[in-house]
This record gives sequence, C-alpha cells and structure tokens, in this order.
Amino acid sequence: MDIEALKTLKLHEFEEAATGYRSTSDMASQAKDALEQRITAQMQKALKGVAVDAAVVQLREVAKDFHYVQVECGLVGTALKAFVADVRPAQKKLEQALSEAAEHKFTVGADGSVSYPAAGENPGGSPPQPGAAKGTLSEPARGILRQAGNIDPNPNYKIAQDIANRITEAVNEATEADQKWAPQVRKLKADDDLVVSADDWADAGKDMEGVRGAGQHYLDSLPQPPKDGSPQANADWWKGLDADQQAAWISLRPDAVGAIDGLPATVRDEANRAVFDEKRGNYQMTLNGIPKPPANEWTWITAGMYPSKVHTDEWMAWDKKYGDQYRHLTNSLKGMESIQKRFDATGQNNLPEAYLLGFGPEGNGRAIVANGNPDTAAHQAVYVPGTTSNLGSIGGDIGRMENVWRTATDAADGKPVSTITWLGYDAPQDIVKDSPFSHYANDGAPAFNRFMDGLDASHTGDSDPHRTAIGHSYGTTLIGSAARQGDLNADDIITAGSPGVQVPKAEQLDVPKGHVWNQEADGDPVPDIGRFGHGGTDWDGPWRIPSDEVFGANQMTTGSNVSGHSEYWKEGSESLRNQGLVVAGHSQDVTLKPPPNRWEHMR
Repeated sequence: MDIEALKTLKLHEFEEAATGYRSTSDMASQAKDALEQRITAQMQKALKGVAVDAAVVQLREVAKDFHYVQVECGLVGTALKAFVADVRPAQKKLEQALSEAAEHKFTVGADGSVSYPAAGENPGGSPPQPGAAKGTLSEPARGILRQAGNIDPNPNYKIAQDIANRITEAVNEATEADQKWAPQVRKLKADDDLVVSADDWADAGKDMEGVRGAGQHYLDSLPQPPKDGSPQANADWWKGLDADQQAAWISLRPDAVGAIDGLPATVRDEANRAVFDEKRGNYQMTLNGIPKPPANEWTWITAGMYPSKVHTDEWMAWDKKYGDQYRHLTNSLKGMESIQKRFDATGQNNLPEAYLLGFGPEGNGRAIVANGNPDTAAHQAVYVPGTTSNLGSIGGDIGRMENVWRTATDAADGKPVSTITWLGYDAPQDIVKDSPFSHYANDGAPAFNRFMDGLDASHTGDSDPHRTAIGHSYGTTLIGSAARQGDLNADDIITAGSPGVQVPKAEQLDVPKGHVWNQEADGDPVPDIGRFGHGGTDWDGPWRIPSDEVFGANQMTTGSNVSGHSEYWKEGSESLRNQGLVVAGHSQDVTLKPPPNRWEHMR
C-alpha cells in the first residue's frame, strides 16, 4: 500500500463485490429452503418408492451444499464490507491532505514527502528557504519539529509537515487494514468438489473466527443489541438494522443472534444452523483425532473367594487421558444427529418445517427445536423436559413434540400449530443426587420466561396466539418456578408426572383459573416421591403437587395403555389426545378423571 494505490483504490468495487456475495448467499439460502421445506417435502407426500427415497437423499446433500455457500458467501460479503469500513477513513484522510497540499501549491512526492516553496521576508532578516517535509517521524520527534516550525523562517514548513504527517498516517492505516484483511479473505475458499464434509464445516468455523477477529472494529461500529434488553427491545433493535447490518451480525456473531429472544424465528434458525453445522464439523474432526477406546475394556480378577469384573489397565489409562472429552463429543454428536434427522423429516407424515431457535453443545448442551413457525402459529406449545435431559437425549423429546403437533393440528380447525422442545436449561442429570434440589429449576426459570416473552415479541399473526406450557417430570418444577418468579406468558399449563411445582395451588401458576392440566399415569412413582422436594406448602398442608385434589388442577385421563413415567406422549393414547386438545384450544373436549371418593380418600 502506497499513496498512489490508496488514492486510486476503488472502494465502490469492493462494495459491489460484497453486494454480489451477499446476493449469492441469499439465493443459496432460498434454494436450501426450497429443497428442504418444499421440494423434498412435496416429493415425499406425493410419491413413494426406492427411487424417490434415493432422490430425496441426493437433494438433501445439494441443500447442504447450498447452506455452505450461504454461510461462506455471507462471510465473504461481510469481510469485504468490513475492509471498506477500515480503509475508507484512511482514503478520505489522504484525499483531504492532498487537497490541502494542492491549495498551497505544495508538491507531494510518491514517497509522501511534501515540498514547499519559499515565502515572504522574515522579520529577523534571513530569507525563508524552500524545503520538503516527510511524515515518517516518531511522535516525539514530530512534537519537536512542530515547535521548531513555530520559529522556522518559512511559515510553509509547519503546514507542509502537518500534511506530510497526515499522508503517512493515512497510508499506514490503509496498510494495516490491507495486511489484516488480505490473509483473511484468501482463506475464504472451498474445496473443488460438491461434498461438504465435516472438515469443510470445521474450516468454516475457523473462517468465521478469523473474520470476526479482524472485523471486531466493524462489528463494534454497528448498532448493538440492548444490554439486558427485554425481548421486545431486542425485536425493535433488529427491526432498526438495515439489511447489511443484519447480514453482518448473522455472519460474524451467529451464536449471539441465535440466542436473542424476540428475534424472528427465521433469523434465529438461520444463525443457529450456521453454528450447528460448524460445531458439528468441529466436534466430528476432534473426535476423529482421539484414539478409539481399547476393545478390552474389562477383565476379571480374583479377590478372595470370588472373581470381580474390573476395567483393564489399558482402558483406565485411555479413560484418564481421553474419557471425558470422548464421552462429551460422542453424546453431543448423537444429539446433533437427532436434530439433523428432524430437519430431514420435514414432509414425512406431513411434518412441517423445523426451526432451530437455540443451540449450543457446551456442557450438557442446549437445543430449542420448533415444529412449524411459531411466529405465524395460532397455537403454540412449549415443552420442558426433565431430569437426565441433555443434548444427547434430545431426540426423544423432539419426537414427543412431533406427536403433540400432529394431534393438536388435527384438532385445530385448520389453524397453524407450532410445538417447541425447549432444552434451554441445565436439567439435573442424576435422579438421586440432583433431582431433589430446586436450584436447577430456579436457575433456568428466567431464561424460560424470556423465551416465552420472545414468542410474543416475534409473533406476526393477526391476533395473539394461544400458548401452552408443557412440562414433564422436573420440567414441571421449572415451569412452576417460572410462574413463581415472574409473569409466565402462557394461557394453559400441562404437567405430566410432576414431582411438584413449588406452589401448593393451581391459582398460583399465573394462568387463568381452570387452565392448569395435570396427568399422572398408573405406576408413575415420581409424583409421590418428588413431592417432598418440590411440593408447595400452605395452610392446607405441606408438599402439595398437581396430582392432589386440593391443588386444583384439572386431572386429565391418560388411558389404559399408558403407564409409568415416560409414556405420556405415546402415539394413539388418550394421554396424547388430551394434550393435543388443550394445545389446540379445545380443552372443553378433554377427558377428565372422575373426582375421587372423598370418604375412601379420608380412610
């Protein structure tokens, strides 16, 4: 970078290129959505056979190619925009310095030196001399020369030196930007094939990290999301951004955008899918680099009279070095595979498109998956799973909400339904050691409340949606804590297998009277055991849970084919039918258990 290069640099061409890449990214996004949500869905709906199944598999691979193009081209476009933002002030500074030099009839050399003519007579008697100033001095030296310029016999010297300094600063700033961005832009290229591998997505993650680091100044110059903002404030912030600013946020900080409650479901889905694919590629590549666990995990030793089964020394050495990381990676990848299967299931059995409203594999993992767009749904249901829930087990929870979606849709009089699996908290992982404690629910409740408020802020329907909160096991405790801690933005609550909701009466759950619904299946041990940790207490007595008559919940039937703690969403069951009716706004058709024989209860 030199004066001539900076002066003639056509920044509009970089902006035009950025616009082109952004358009390519948008077109790739539209193509991906068309393949995933319409074309393959309609093919599966209208056609059957081996050929169709094979074609759908191939089209899904093409959709993955389009997604990769979408992410990478969006990143290129943002990188070019950020480069322009870094260089433009330097170019303007140079233009102003050159313009000022021309006004004074100074000559600027190719090396940045500024030649100035003699000027007038000096009052001291010595005639001013022509000279040249060059802006290559250190700041202390510049300060000395500025002082010298005040007594220099030629007043042009001070003006020339100031111009030369500004020219040098401009070139230096442009050089710094060029050296920062050139290597980042060179990295933004893909393999010359049509297969998007785990390695490609891991590389995309590195690209994102590199561009984010180089573009931090650019990102900081954009309007920032409100600190600790409400979902409505978040929604207003996003609507206030122009298209380029929104694209920059999604490209540079998809993790942040995907986690902001109140933003449109389509925006969160786009951001989270970029994070999802990048993390999945990175996790897979990391796992590939870890030695597999030894095949001879167990051995037998004789201790006293009886043999004992113990881990081999070889396995113990492997476990000490790799075990925790290996288990985290494999469990997280299992959950990611379940989420991908839900993406691929769009159109099967009339399932709607899926939206990834939250995702993070760190720790026990986070995942928020919607069946159907909640922003346009007339009926929304948000399900909170309970103890032992984590990213690795998310597949079963997603399946439960698929069943609720089908059942509710059948009863919703043609109105759109969205059912959401919300694993947005750290659920207790051990039934004995963790589940008796309330801090998991108390810590996760504020995030649940923000999410529920966010569904309001992003909704675009003509009228407010009907919203149901569904909890299973410890998930009901979280919902109870959310109602106790703040305003629970729900119209109905369904609790299934509840160990308690921290309050003793249904009227304290912050929904209209008569809109708390409970299910306890035969043989479910959790309610009676859990009440001693999570039941509510008042003058009526201690440890009240939703299954108690005095609690005041509507006791829904589960049917003869549902038993134990985990069958509340069994296909074709009365339990599932009742939940679907509540979600669809037809709670008047729910089948309730007959009231207990109070005399028998007293005995």
